[in-house]
Parts: sequence; C-alpha cells; structure tokens
Amino acid sequence: MSYVPPPTPNAAQVHEPVPNHLAWAIIATVLATCLCCPLGLLGIVAIVFSAKVNGLLRAGDIEGARRASANAKTWCWVATALAIIGLLMNIYFVSTGGMAEYQQMLEQIQAAQ
Repeated sequence: MSYVPPPTPNAAQVHEPVPNHLAWAIIATVLATCLCCPLGLLGIVAIVFSAKVNGLLRAGDIEGARRASANAKTWCWVATALAIIGLLMNIYFVSTGGMAEYQQMLEQIQAAQ
C-alpha cells in the first residue's frame, strides 16, 4: 500500500466544464442585428454573461459560472430567435415583391429632388 498525501487546501477542485457560449452569443447577435432590427442588440446581454463565465471559474465560483452560463444560453436563444424571425421576414419581403416596391419608392424620391 502506498502513501497518498492529503490534498492541499489550495488544490484546484475538479469539476465538469462550464461552457461560456461566447461564439454563439457573438454570431447570434450579429445575425439578429443584421437580419431583424435593433432588437437584435439584445444579444449583447448574452455576450456579457458569456464573458463572465471564465472569470468566475478562475475565481473559483463554480455556481456563479454555471448561472452565468445558463443566462448566456437563454439570451443566445433569444438572439437566435430574433435572427430567425428576421430571416423569415426578409424572405417574405423579397418573395412578395417588396424589393420592386422599394426600388420604385427610391426612384420617386430621386425624381422629386
């Protein structure tokens, strides 16, 4: 039988990885803002929570990191939903001839000047 020393108080505790969802937050925010409207900027909330995760892990606050990760994931879904809604609105707009009406309106504005 071999001797195993007791763990030191400063030893890092092993825990399951906590995802930060940062890439998803950034992509969803950019797409939602470009495809939908300024409401897509709500994805910034996801980016903020995502950025907190690693700092909380380094500080040893595992539960805080898990909460930040869960909040980031929720806001990522919000931004993703806004991106999907924006995409569907753009598809509808283009398929119903909205671009032709938009160009016609621009030509009228230019002619009035």
